[in-house]
Amino acid sequence: MNRPARGRRPTMTDIAKLAGVSQSTVSLVINHLSGAKVSRATRETVLRIARELGYPLERHHGRIDNRPGAARNLIVYLTDELTTSPHAMQTMDGAKDGAWDQDCLVAAFATRGDPEQEQAVLARMLDHPALLGVIYATIFTRAVSLPPALEGVPTVLLNCHEREPAHPAVVPAERQGGYTATMHLVANGHRRIGFINGEGWIEAAGDRLQGYRLALAEAGIAFDPLLVREGDWQVDSGYAHALSLLDAPDRPSALFCANDLMALGALDAARERKLAVPRALSVVGYDDQDLARYTHPPLTTVLLPNYEMGRWAAENLIAQARGGRVENMVFESECPLVSRDSVAPPAL
Repeated sequence: MNRPARGRRPTMTDIAKLAGVSQSTVSLVINHLSGAKVSRATRETVLRIARELGYPLERHHGRIDNRPGAARNLIVYLTDELTTSPHAMQTMDGAKDGAWDQDCLVAAFATRGDPEQEQAVLARMLDHPALLGVIYATIFTRAVSLPPALEGVPTVLLNCHEREPAHPAVVPAERQGGYTATMHLVANGHRRIGFINGEGWIEAAGDRLQGYRLALAEAGIAFDPLLVREGDWQVDSGYAHALSLLDAPDRPSALFCANDLMALGALDAARERKLAVPRALSVVGYDDQDLARYTHPPLTTVLLPNYEMGRWAAENLIAQARGGRVENMVFESECPLVSRDSVAPPAL
């Protein structure tokens, strides 16, 4: 068994790699979420590997010491959503692991973006004797205005940012992710690359489009707006827009989809048009959701670094609260390519 480097505490990512499952599946098992669709065999494998690595399963049942004079070791994780996608849980798990490695614990509160709920949580928690600081998180990357109650409180922004940065923040490097996906197709010889994007009002969609255009420009390929479609992040829109692109007189030889769900729809469209992937059509997704490894063929995609961002937020908050020098900057976490079997050079 390839254990983590000596002296480093094992993480959910280590367990996921050894078990051959996603990090979100490990999170579901270790957090004992009822109703989760994880087979008994997978659950037993994950728990066995966790024990063999020495992962402290009891960390998820820890208690805060709130006696007067106790060390400040409580991080309040304030987010608008925890349940709309696996991304939120992966991000929180990264924060929990980063905090645990420095003897801190995380208490999470989901407010659905309601200012009254935010105010109620902060009114209760900011006076907690163990409070170290606050991670302020959002499900969609966007600009935010922090609640006035956080003034003077050590705070890090997670998956969001201020228009005038006054606190450290971490967001995905979406332009780089869009660029990386497109350049991977260019490097495989593709010149006509369709792009099925998400809704334009979402910041990530605009950034991924910029990355797509930058890669084309660097490769000397003229941008063609007829090759770009705006979907809604769902399978059906990926399917419909892929059909539209594939039925065009000069169809693209490759499709870059701004998330894995739309890429799944694109794979269905290719199958309907009897275009073998990747021999007759290459497809790249984005996010690296669980489904990406189980498509036919397994989907090449771009990793959305949720877990890594969560760890960064916790580590930087702890450094800030303990007197370390922390810059009020927006850190862009790399979105690397995950190469599988859905990309090949275009057919001659």
